[in-house]
Amino acid sequence: MLLYLALLGITMLFVTLVAMYVASRAQSAVPRGMHPFPRYFSLSTVVLLVSSYTLAQAPRLYRADDLPALVRCLGATLLLGCIFSGLQVQGWRELVQQGVLFTGERSGTFVYVISGLHVAHVGAGLIFLLVHLLRTLHASRDSVRTLVFIRNPYHLRQLRALLTYWHFIDVLWVALFGMFLFLY
Repeated sequence: MLLYLALLGITMLFVTLVAMYVASRAQSAVPRGMHPFPRYFSLSTVVLLVSSYTLAQAPRLYRADDLPALVRCLGATLLLGCIFSGLQVQGWRELVQQGVLFTGERSGTFVYVISGLHVAHVGAGLIFLLVHLLRTLHASRDSVRTLVFIRNPYHLRQLRALLTYWHFIDVLWVALFGMFLFLY
């Protein structure tokens, strides 16, 4: 229940920021399309979608009692999430090179704030993912620990919560990316 309340709060935060961004774009003297949209944002979107696919394999691996494969799946998702964050930083550098600064035009500031807050939420997901990865790795090293880990409903709930959060953050980015494509 707490996870869903947090997701609701995150949604309200981003809806408010998007509304403020749309209002600032409407009032802005800078014409749409003046600066090209950062290509790293597009690439990072693909990376995040691939990470969502890799993490979607986790429940199947958990049900199959295949902890070594689950560890690889979680590790790949962790790596892709880190690559996404790095690509976002490259996108910000691209914005700076185009003259879109954090302290410049209000609508440019919102691009930094919205994408930065999204990266912060991805970072929170990466921490949760890392904790689950380390627990799974620890359990995979011994057959008794594997059996206890797989049969414990707490670990399955944690994995489901992780999937829910990660997919939510992915869908949120796709929506933000689409909004940026049309309004940037």
